[in-house]
Amino acid sequence: MSALAYGIQLPVQAQSALFAEGWEAGAGPEDLVAVARAVDRAGFDYLAACDHVAIPRRLAPAMSTVWYDPVATLAHLAAVTERVRLLSHVAVVGLRHPLLTAKQYATLDHLCGGRLVLGVGAGHVREEFEVLGADFERRGAVLDEVIDALRAALGAEEFPEHHGKTYDFAGLGQRPRPAQPRVPLWVGGSSPAAVRRAALKGDGWLPQGDPRDRLPAQIERIRRLRAQAGVKGPFTVGAIAEPLYVGRAGWDVGRRTLTGAPEAIAESLRAYRAMGVDQVQVRFRSRSRAELIEQIGLFGAEVAPRLN
Repeated sequence: MSALAYGIQLPVQAQSALFAEGWEAGAGPEDLVAVARAVDRAGFDYLAACDHVAIPRRLAPAMSTVWYDPVATLAHLAAVTERVRLLSHVAVVGLRHPLLTAKQYATLDHLCGGRLVLGVGAGHVREEFEVLGADFERRGAVLDEVIDALRAALGAEEFPEHHGKTYDFAGLGQRPRPAQPRVPLWVGGSSPAAVRRAALKGDGWLPQGDPRDRLPAQIERIRRLRAQAGVKGPFTVGAIAEPLYVGRAGWDVGRRTLTGAPEAIAESLRAYRAMGVDQVQVRFRSRSRAELIEQIGLFGAEVAPRLN
């Protein structure tokens, strides 16, 4: 059984009411940089940024309109970190032509020395698709094709080629090429179609909020689909853990939060590894940047060594 890796979705860069902490509303680039450096020091496998172009007014109260561009954000943080991988969780690649997406992310991988993980998803905001001229109703089928197109466009060939129903290109060169021979492509989503897409087209799966009791069946389905299709090669199964707080908080961190001594938290997270998870995404409750950085450091020093 492989070691359990751990990553984090960054604060500040996305401020949905579902997960943002109160202090993030007044935070900015310097806070992002400080948190990214702490994540890098603490041995996290990746840091992640997500993707929305524009939030319609009807969704703004719940989602907010604060969504930093993932390519610009990850490139900025690549320059202030050394080893942590950079994950788009997730890029809604159906909103853009695959050659544009390939240009952006190939450049990012080139600049960061091969630390990119490209997470992709179908998206869910109809107005974003409509204003950009993308097909919302066919977004699943389009994503299937875009993944194929990105495989070609992010490969070794300077002049990639793809011929599909939605996109068709050949004889158009793009440099710089990615630093990695194969950019890992993780597929996000927990619907039956998304899980199938991850199993058959991805190098990994990023679930969308699956509770623990649903994960074993999802993981078994991925394994079965890959075996039936004869798909081989490394595959990274992900999970998103409950909110965490290492130690005794002294304030209300919410009833779903895993809190307590490092060994208790590690024991709880080891259950993910036992069910076949390769990487777990963690999130910490916090009231300030300083408290979040302290939590990141405590996790890296006290919890992480107990995960495996």
